[in-house]
Amino acid sequence: MVLFAVALMIVSALSAEFALAAPESSPTMRAAEWAAIRQVIGKQLDALKKGDGTKAMSFASPQIRLQFGTPDNFMAMVKSGYGPLLTARYTEFLDGAVIEGAVIQPLRLIAHDNTVLVALYTMEKQKDGRWKIAGCVLAPSTVQAT
Repeated sequence: MVLFAVALMIVSALSAEFALAAPESSPTMRAAEWAAIRQVIGKQLDALKKGDGTKAMSFASPQIRLQFGTPDNFMAMVKSGYGPLLTARYTEFLDGAVIEGAVIQPLRLIAHDNTVLVALYTMEKQKDGRWKIAGCVLAPSTVQAT
């Protein structure tokens, strides 16, 4: 519940077009870590768009992989609940934030009808140092694309 409340606060800030803390200003995160996070998300999005469930699932945290079990189940979940990730005409990473220890990477999605959503990725650093996606929440924005 705390993470959902945090996500709503971020969406509110984005919707009002306030800037989040820049990655370089976060006391616990360096620019290289944000770049690695964005690379993980980008690679998963590429795999999802290509229909490669095995590769897409490889970027998910162990808990997510356990929850969905198979690449087919994972892809079915994405198609049913996260379609805008697959169909957005434009995506843009926004500045990430560390909030109460949670690493949140927002991604602005612009649909073909110019509606705007924000995908709020929760990231988890693994013991081997790699970043994995631990969750994603899609939230509407009051911003309209042109």
